[in-house]
Amino acid sequence: MGLSYNDSGVDIEAGERAVELIKKQVESTFSSEVLSGIGGFGGLFQPDLSGCREPVLVSGTDGVGTKLKLAFQLDKHDTVGIDLVAMSVNDILTQGARPLFFLDYLAAGKIEPEKVREIVEGIVTGCQRAGAALLGGETAEMTDFYRPGEYELAGFAVGLVDREKIITGEKIAAGDLLLGLKSNGLHSNGFTLARAALFQQAGYRYDQKLSGLDKNLGLELLRPTRIYVKTVLSLLEKFAIKGIAHVTGGGLKANLSRILPEGLKISLSEKEREIPEIFKIIQEAGDISGREMHRVFNMGTGMVLVISPEERAEILSELEKMQEGFQLLGCIAAGE
Repeated sequence: MGLSYNDSGVDIEAGERAVELIKKQVESTFSSEVLSGIGGFGGLFQPDLSGCREPVLVSGTDGVGTKLKLAFQLDKHDTVGIDLVAMSVNDILTQGARPLFFLDYLAAGKIEPEKVREIVEGIVTGCQRAGAALLGGETAEMTDFYRPGEYELAGFAVGLVDREKIITGEKIAAGDLLLGLKSNGLHSNGFTLARAALFQQAGYRYDQKLSGLDKNLGLELLRPTRIYVKTVLSLLEKFAIKGIAHVTGGGLKANLSRILPEGLKISLSEKEREIPEIFKIIQEAGDISGREMHRVFNMGTGMVLVISPEERAEILSELEKMQEGFQLLGCIAAGE
């Protein structure tokens, strides 16, 4: 018969089985705005534009980074999909966009249908938390391209915002307050440094239970990125949020600087911030400077809102009703 695709390492049937396994999960994210099912060449989406005078699409893309190494080594794949969705939807949220739909890309040396289902379970959970439809995706089997058991993930989010409601940061003024929404650990940044400190330098094990953590170290590090969509969209309906920054690589300083107008600077409070224990463990394990820690990690704050002091009391009250963890970080001041 000669050489077949399967002989060269690509199992078409495994890809088809994977699609069948995830079909119902994916369809659970569909809203009435989705016009197509799974299996077409493109996903069809008719957005609800009621109440939107000048609709603007906002897009974002990201991956999970070397956090995937932990999933490989622990053989636990049901949370990295949440990270994948979170990194993109949190980004487009900073401009006030409501996520509409999400697309994913999964590439592996060998397609294992059960593992694909586990990964997609996380993506579906992320989409449900963000209120977005998982509109489509690609699963690519690339034999001998990836190490056995390893894969790559990328994600793409599209959202909608009325042009007059786009959050640009241009209204930020001296005296405005920095309100931080708490993170869920490292989220999806700094894992190369964290792994070097914890496992190479300190010699910890993934199954090790360290003082101050309620899970073993591996599971603590795999905590998925928080998705802030529902909290922030709820606040935007009631308050004039002036700026939003998603705290990823670069920490508070680098990410807040991206939304500040000229002539303004960040003035962080001298009051001790509440730093989750995992960051203290990483710092001690690698003998990492405080400056480097704050430059690489979110240090307990995943999203920052710039708010007017006049709305402070009402916004904090609203967050307490939502049982949302937060802390005041400082303010905006004149300067460079």
